[in-house]
Amino acid sequence: MKIDETIERLEWFDGKFEQEAVEAAIACKDEIIPELLRILEEIADPVQAAERDAEGEYMAHLYAMYLLAQFREPRAYPLMVRVALLPTDLLESLFGDCITESLGRVLASVCDGNLEGIQSIIENSAANEWVRGAALSSLTTLVRSGKKSREEILSYFAELFHGKLTDKNEIVWSELVAYSTDLYPPELLNEIEKAYENGLVDPTFIGLDDVRNDLAKGKEWAMERLATDPHRQLICDTIKDFGGWASFHDDETDTTQRETPAIEPPDLLWGDSYSGFKRNGPKIGRNDPCPCASGKKFKKCCGQ
Repeated sequence: MKIDETIERLEWFDGKFEQEAVEAAIACKDEIIPELLRILEEIADPVQAAERDAEGEYMAHLYAMYLLAQFREPRAYPLMVRVALLPTDLLESLFGDCITESLGRVLASVCDGNLEGIQSIIENSAANEWVRGAALSSLTTLVRSGKKSREEILSYFAELFHGKLTDKNEIVWSELVAYSTDLYPPELLNEIEKAYENGLVDPTFIGLDDVRNDLAKGKEWAMERLATDPHRQLICDTIKDFGGWASFHDDETDTTQRETPAIEPPDLLWGDSYSGFKRNGPKIGRNDPCPCASGKKFKKCCGQ
């Protein structure tokens, strides 16, 4: 399959995952990377992104994001940082659940160990709060993958607690506490307790008792949990990571590309904005209250 034909196949959503085109892209990795970067550069520009969004069901940017992450392409990093800083309405329309489910893993996959762009997202009070949370999550992914040490990331989290996180966005502070807890942070317990005292953290997202309980289980337990969390791994297989999304599998009789996905796919890629997609039951986002009535967010309870 020629490059232009491959790109054309990836461009628009037609109800199915373009596995053949993705396989062709992987087979000609070096030749197609410039085209994938071009697609990301286009979508990183607010004017061009708005034009693509207005056309409806544009898909090339999502394929490009996953493929470049799989390829560990560092030239995609500054582009993904620009994408992350798009206006919220445009970002949510173009990326939907990819913001909370995949963006952090993508950033970790393309950053080549360079934290500057990720930190610029986290510390930008004007950025979308869920994007900032995804950037925080990317740091735990880097620890799990061995690209960064637990100590280095906790040291940066300490800087956030000590003044680098200048705004009082409750979601961002809650994410900071949650991802700190994932790395076993006894050295940050005083800072975490102070954040609760100052009303910065949503206790239904993660309670202070949850933090203390996790610490009581010890470092080995925390590191084992991180090592087995599928939501904290680098993008390694676009076909499994992206092709497993349920929006490509409305027809339950279609068993193609349904071999065990690399992560449990959300039940809908774009929320309710695309009327052509069906949902078998109510959507439970990872940041929604857990249906088990524990009072915690789904991602910190049954969704772990």
